[in-house]
Amino acid sequence: MSHSHTHETPKTLSRLILAIVINIGIVIFEIILGILSNSLALISDAFHNITDISSMVLGYISEKTAVKPANNTKTYGYKKIEFVTAFVNGLILMLATIYIFYEGVLRLFSPAEVISSQMFYVGIVAVLGNGLATWILLRDSQNNTNMKAVWLHSLQDALLSLGVIVGAIIIHFTGWNIIDPIISIFISLFLAKSIYHLIKETVNALIDSVPENIDYEKVRKDLENIKGVEKVSDLHIWLESSHLPMLSVHLQIKNLGDLEEILAKAQNLLHKNYEIKHTTIQIVPQNPAKFSNCHHCN
Repeated sequence: MSHSHTHETPKTLSRLILAIVINIGIVIFEIILGILSNSLALISDAFHNITDISSMVLGYISEKTAVKPANNTKTYGYKKIEFVTAFVNGLILMLATIYIFYEGVLRLFSPAEVISSQMFYVGIVAVLGNGLATWILLRDSQNNTNMKAVWLHSLQDALLSLGVIVGAIIIHFTGWNIIDPIISIFISLFLAKSIYHLIKETVNALIDSVPENIDYEKVRKDLENIKGVEKVSDLHIWLESSHLPMLSVHLQIKNLGDLEEILAKAQNLLHKNYEIKHTTIQIVPQNPAKFSNCHHCN
């Protein structure tokens, strides 16, 4: 068998801490003035900042836990905690979005009077803070599902904060208080698709589905085309973390004397074409029944 391993260390902890501090300040500011201004958009923004803080704390714990070494009971280590945390954050985010949508619909039928001046100034502070936190987290969200969930929380609040400002301006000049819940509803619908895909992505990772960017049948055909390989079976491809695809496979070969050459070609192919660095390749002779009792092989 052949094994190759990669180890990653988190580079996001300081940025997470900074984003948490920013959001705590925004929450305190918005809750007080949001109640005073009677703005649903502003209160919704404050509520989401609370969920932001919880998601960032979960993200921090996840990043710290993911680098713990493997042991006799956790033989793969703790890297998959990334997907568990992202799934929890995704559910929290979806529930918060449904709540804001529901409250927005209720207020469509009985719009509350909103103090637009307070709403505007608080919105300015909130959009600057949320925008900064979102920008800080952007880099890490591009290759880490856990951080993508945290970033989506922050992005949602940044958009809600922007909506608060737009709503305050419209209400100031028109007196249309109904704009406040309309903006909240629009932003909730806008982000629902991204939240759904996040939850779907984490569920697929947790049940060891083939990564979306890897063509399972193409991998199989490429391995079958290696000179000396008779048959490919028991092929599995999954994610151990966002940036660590893994593969295990049985290769039936014509001549056991070609074993080392075939192993080298298979590893190079998987690394070069699919960026799969962690592989477990079992070489099976032409009559595998004598050496294997594998009844579950695909």
